[in-house]
Amino acid sequence: MHDLHFIQDLATVMLVAGLTTVIFQRLRQPVVLGYIIAGVLVGPYTSPVIFIHDEDTIRTLSELGMILLLFALGLEFSLKKLRAVGGAALVAALCEIVLMVWIGYEIGRFFGWTPMDSMFLGAMLSISSTTIIMKALDDLDLKRERFAQLIFGILIIEDVLAVVLMALLTGIASTGDLEAGQAMEAIGRLMLFMVVSLVVGLLLVPRVVDYIARVARDDVLLVAVLGLCFGFCLLVTEMGYSVALGAFLIGAIVGESDNVARVERIITPVRDMFSAVFFVAIGMLIDPALLAQYALPITVVTIVVVLGKVITCSFGTFVAGNGGRTSLRVGMGLAQIGEFSFVIASLGLTLKVTSSFLYPVAVAVSAITTFLTPYLIRAADPLAGFLGRRVPAGVSGMFTAYTDWMGNLSLSGQGAIVMKMIRRLVWHVIINMMLVVAVFLIMAYLYRRQFFHWEWLNHRPLVERSVAWSIAALLSLPMIVAAYRKAAALGMLLAELSIPERVGGALNVKIRSVLARLVPLAAMWVLGLLVAALASTILPPREVALVLVLVGLALTWLLWRVLVQVHARLQAALRDTLERDGRPNGHS
Repeated sequence: MHDLHFIQDLATVMLVAGLTTVIFQRLRQPVVLGYIIAGVLVGPYTSPVIFIHDEDTIRTLSELGMILLLFALGLEFSLKKLRAVGGAALVAALCEIVLMVWIGYEIGRFFGWTPMDSMFLGAMLSISSTTIIMKALDDLDLKRERFAQLIFGILIIEDVLAVVLMALLTGIASTGDLEAGQAMEAIGRLMLFMVVSLVVGLLLVPRVVDYIARVARDDVLLVAVLGLCFGFCLLVTEMGYSVALGAFLIGAIVGESDNVARVERIITPVRDMFSAVFFVAIGMLIDPALLAQYALPITVVTIVVVLGKVITCSFGTFVAGNGGRTSLRVGMGLAQIGEFSFVIASLGLTLKVTSSFLYPVAVAVSAITTFLTPYLIRAADPLAGFLGRRVPAGVSGMFTAYTDWMGNLSLSGQGAIVMKMIRRLVWHVIINMMLVVAVFLIMAYLYRRQFFHWEWLNHRPLVERSVAWSIAALLSLPMIVAAYRKAAALGMLLAELSIPERVGGALNVKIRSVLARLVPLAAMWVLGLLVAALASTILPPREVALVLVLVGLALTWLLWRVLVQVHARLQAALRDTLERDGRPNGHS
């Protein structure tokens, strides 16, 4: 009978969702609103008849929908696009998120809500909906406009920062408080995990997906990709992070394969089905009586979302050097909240740290702002023209002068080439150092799980730690050599730039040589401190560590060319993955 109830529940959800979405599509409204209204109609607070007998099963299926939704967002995410959007999108996204988190928190405190409710409200208000905004721009045929490209860049940055926000909120919820030092440590560990996952994943996963795509049918590829998705989500939860982070990351990694267009095509029907269940389950949580009770907060929050995002996004875009008209169009295009806000609200409920009213309030605000999105985008250009005619000539001249000044600040010619070289070398040093630290952290994790509890070691902790440390050092040698070489090249470049030939006279070459050597030595010193601090559980005694370091130096000297070749091949494979584009022309 339980199985029959499940089939009845699923049939009810899909039939009502299908009916309402057909109506909403005919009305040219976002189908997400139809799903949510379908959930309200069959939910326990509205329907006089019990349509859904097992709500827990529907919510479990909705969790699958959330995972597949974020996986699909990850597929749309592109590291090449993130690099191309430049500083303007980063500045605008940071301005928006910081200010909206603060404004949302203050609204919650104004209404007397708990600090945790207020904090989650601020996080929900800070993230716009990639799916809904891009659909609205596509329907209005504006995706090729400059402001639309800026919006897409900001949405990419927002998606990344939303993942960071969720990790921080999880830490705050588990401890009840998060001081500045703890916050920086949490962000550092998260960034380390994300970078290592991306680098290792990009070396392996796209090649595995491409191989399966060459030799298998669509159904086999679908099962394999879903296996990768859920397997990585399980790994992420083992590391203490949310499944949302895992789904988004593995989606971004799979998105760099040559066959990403085929993966998107076969995953879309599955995603659409479970996403429908996800949004219907959201609607089932809405109590119309509760919405009526919180009508004032919903109205205030909706007004704040629209005005706050228009102001903060326009301000951030203008500060980054864009004109007033473009900045206003960006701000009005981002004036709503969507799927990531639902995920953050679900996180609060799952962790049992937010009140029951916060979720339906967020959904109501999202529904209203989603409905307003196309109208706000259409109204942006006429409003920009109206304001342009009403703003005093002096103020307009100041805005134009600032925009021109920001445009002239960008380096060009040889200066731009040099800065690009410096940035590239710095990133190479940082990434290789993070990979080394990650290897030691993995070995420390395996040591704590008694992986090295081998019988032939006679269960001696000192020997087990030394073995774990030695294996980590051996696996890290290619990255250590690469970090040293890149730091040495950076030191030589900085020495040439910072010490002109006229300085020091005959000692000029020696001064440059000393400075050039200091940079790689400093990098190795910092790397050693990081390894000692973060992987202290496998750090052997001082005398043993000294012997192991000397052995490592000898191996590095003997195998220098081999290690350089190994790292060069890994780097070439990673670059090849990032430079390929498996999407058809016109895909965005």
